[in-house]
Amino acid sequence: MQCWVCKRQARGYGHTDNRRGIGHPERYPIDWVFCSRRCQDAFHALYGNWARVKEGMKDIKEVKVIDPTDVERAAMRKCLKSFGEAAGEIGFDKPMGQYSEAEALQVIDAIVTCYTEAMFEHHEQTKFPPVRGLVSTSDPMANPFADLEDDLPWVEPKGAQP
Repeated sequence: MQCWVCKRQARGYGHTDNRRGIGHPERYPIDWVFCSRRCQDAFHALYGNWARVKEGMKDIKEVKVIDPTDVERAAMRKCLKSFGEAAGEIGFDKPMGQYSEAEALQVIDAIVTCYTEAMFEHHEQTKFPPVRGLVSTSDPMANPFADLEDDLPWVEPKGAQP
């Protein structure tokens, strides 16, 4: 299952709905699952604010936005070039308020695609913990155990002379 916040693979964090007791006909399992405690806390903060706004509490006027992390800010900065290219195709002299639906979707697609690719690249670079002897985590070798065959004593190395 995917995380409800960031759409990465869920890793054991979830949400339990205890509003109705066991055996109640309206009780059903909720598949709100998360990849990390951070995503789970973000979901609960937004869900709690939404529930209070829905109930009509006057002290909360809007749902708060989560502050982006440094990684997310860097991904946003990478999107500036894609945004500029998409806006350049449409024309910089045209105000955004006059974009057609297709033009607006073109800009949104460019930004969202670039953002998700930047976040994916960061996730792939940090997927494995640092291993002694490797130059950096951005090494093209994605799996630090990929060269394990060379280290096995019962397997003859490739290109070895018999």
